[in-house]
Amino acid sequence: MKFLSLRSSAKSGGISWLLVFLGNPGPRYANTRHNVGYMTCDALSARLKIKVDRLKFKSLTATADLGGQRVLLMKPQTYMNLSGDAVRDAMRFYKVPLERVLVLCDDVALPEYKLRVRRSGSAGGHNGLKDIIAKCGGESGGGEGFPRIKIGVGSPPHPDMDLADYVLGAYHDKALVEIQATCARAADAAEAIIRDGIDAAMGKYN
Repeated sequence: MKFLSLRSSAKSGGISWLLVFLGNPGPRYANTRHNVGYMTCDALSARLKIKVDRLKFKSLTATADLGGQRVLLMKPQTYMNLSGDAVRDAMRFYKVPLERVLVLCDDVALPEYKLRVRRSGSAGGHNGLKDIIAKCGGESGGGEGFPRIKIGVGSPPHPDMDLADYVLGAYHDKALVEIQATCARAADAAEAIIRDGIDAAMGKYN
């Protein structure tokens, strides 16, 4: 299986996967719909008992063993629409192929608290995915070929509500508890992709 073909790299000490958690830095954006990628990183790092706090590749980073692989956790600090800069730099440094760049982000097309694991695909209007696709496909293009876990945040409750205002709205109280549980499941799905492969993870979490 393609996603398991580099399993030996974990034993050699190299990074074999990039886990990219999309969001916007700063307290203003904490617990917002657009930052569920960051929230998933927080859930996973707490589980692994590590701190994602080393500034590298324009991101807060940490290395960890996950699913039998050595992975780099990344929270790009470039703001959402420049996420591709961070991903491209890390890919080049560690020589990680695009199919081993796992991106976790929000999705307004999915109902709240739902997950969708995808092998590849278009940006679907998401500025972070759009920038990664544009900058990480190499000279030949084809930057859509990376797996992603989409975390449903639902769509604006009123058709005249600005989408940016909606995704930058914060969770509170019961909704915050529910999205934190969803992010914990997204962390489970990330581990399943690395350990068992994308097909198994899609079958379990979609």
